[in-house]
Amino acid sequence: MNRAFSIAEEHPPRDGMTISTVSGLRAETKISYFSLGRETDISAESYPTETLCIGAGGTGRFALGAGADGKEVELGEGEALIVPRDTLCGIAAREGFVYTEVIAKGELQMNEAVRTGEVFKLAELAPYEKDSVVNVDVVSNEGFKFVVMAFDEGTGLSPHRAPGDALIFALEGKGVIGYEGQDHPIEAGENFRFATGGLHSVTANGKFKMALLLTLK
Repeated sequence: MNRAFSIAEEHPPRDGMTISTVSGLRAETKISYFSLGRETDISAESYPTETLCIGAGGTGRFALGAGADGKEVELGEGEALIVPRDTLCGIAAREGFVYTEVIAKGELQMNEAVRTGEVFKLAELAPYEKDSVVNVDVVSNEGFKFVVMAFDEGTGLSPHRAPGDALIFALEGKGVIGYEGQDHPIEAGENFRFATGGLHSVTANGKFKMALLLTLK
């Protein structure tokens, strides 16, 4: 998909339905889009590894754990949650909710600024620095890497190629994604995909923040 798009708009919630769609990113890591219609839910289940959930639209309620040890958190657009491994997790939506789910294959290495079971705002992880690009590793393992980047006005990344498929989440401001010789404007709330080896660049249009999900195997 060689254009900016919105995961939330491409996978809109439908009343009475819960829809899961494989992202199409080529990787051993399972990456899917979920859409929960109004007043729908996903029954509690657990996985033997951590799960990264990235809010794309609306708000979802995550019930983590069971009994006295359980708690409920809300995840919205531009926020993320790492569900601990072997932890029951049920998800519900009142008015509709869309999110990206990344099921880790193997143990995650996590930034000290994030905690499993706690919602965090992605844009707050990377500060702007004058005339600089700030890169903050959020979570990673052998199969994928998830980072947040902050671009000061006038900065960017020169054309380069990546070792895996990738998905960009624009978090704040506006930028331009150069991909295989064409420029694609992108702004907060939009996404962009590029394939393994695709020649791409990033240019900030003013101050710009984005997250990048890069597959490694």
